[in-house]
Amino acid sequence: MNNFKGHISKVQVSGTMSIVSVTIQENLVWKVIVIETPDTAPYLKVGEKITLLFKETEVILGTGDTANLSIQNRISGTVTQIKKGTLLSNVVVNTTLEEVSATLSTEAMQQLQLKEGLNVTIMVKLNEIMLSEV
Repeated sequence: MNNFKGHISKVQVSGTMSIVSVTIQENLVWKVIVIETPDTAPYLKVGEKITLLFKETEVILGTGDTANLSIQNRISGTVTQIKKGTLLSNVVVNTTLEEVSATLSTEAMQQLQLKEGLNVTIMVKLNEIMLSEV
């Protein structure tokens, strides 16, 4: 399980759902959608320390220009390790925050021509992230 630590910087509510903005570091804000509101989950308040959790299978890797994608949660890094399997491969990416592990099909890994030292963009959809109180 991958994780980043940060603090809640904004909560937008609509009905029983919220989009929570989490500032991970200066100029790096990720968004998460939860089926909670500040009324049902008291930890959903600005300034609250929080951990973002996301599975290796939820990480999308991109090379080159990834600007025209709808995925807002992204960070750049460098591939540091590849464990190639028959069907699935695991790719470890070093970012300015933490190492991130991604599991993807070996075919996709080969199509992207991933190799150690390659710069990539890590992306995670807002509905694939869980929040955990610190």
